[in-house]
Amino acid sequence: MLNAVGQAQNILLLGGTSEIGLAIVKEFLTKGPSRVILAAREDSPRVEAAVESLKASGASAVDVLDFDATKFDTHQEVIDLAFLGGDVDVAIVAFGTLGDQEALWQDQKLAVASAETNFTAPVSVGVLLAQKLKAQGHGTIVALSSVAGQRVRRSNFVYGAAKAGMDGFYLNLGEALREFGVNVLVVRPGQVRTKMSAEAGEAPLTVEAADVAKATVDAVLAKKQAIFVHPLFQYVSLVFKFIPQAIFRKLPF
Repeated sequence: MLNAVGQAQNILLLGGTSEIGLAIVKEFLTKGPSRVILAAREDSPRVEAAVESLKASGASAVDVLDFDATKFDTHQEVIDLAFLGGDVDVAIVAFGTLGDQEALWQDQKLAVASAETNFTAPVSVGVLLAQKLKAQGHGTIVALSSVAGQRVRRSNFVYGAAKAGMDGFYLNLGEALREFGVNVLVVRPGQVRTKMSAEAGEAPLTVEAADVAKATVDAVLAKKQAIFVHPLFQYVSLVFKFIPQAIFRKLPF
């Protein structure tokens, strides 16, 4: 359970090499040392560096679990192993892919793979995490959603549609778990300066991974249900919801 200053005993990061996910974990580590469980593909060339960076940031221990988001039949075992060392105070769902947005809607296999990674897999682990946290009676699930899911745009509609579904699922998972002492936080960063978005170009209201991390930890401690990392996105997204599609399609993004 998080203590008075926000220190966690055990933190689980699903998507263990995610730049944003790791930044969030490191922000938690500024509150005090924690054991961190990284769920990532064992063959990822970035796992070793992720482990070392967390140890340097103050993690008391770092364990790695082999996790493939699209191997759904392995998810139960991964989650079970993550909870073997004790209650998990914070579970962060931080995996996903962007991909070539024009290729996605014109290639059935690519579209299905994108939907499985960005929607089906988060739902799969979300249900399993909910069972564990409900049983322990406390904890927080942090789900990294996207502003792209607030009003799905022509420019990235396969990705945006998956994020819209994920956003809605986790928002209401929080409602379902509220009575059991478990909180779910949906984080909508907008574009973040990471390797994943490097080829997309600079977008308005782009933020740093450190900005996402600080806003996320603050929101967890405040027991919020959803946040936009850049405060202006709250108003932009609200306006977007009321723009007719005939006009929306003409906007330059």
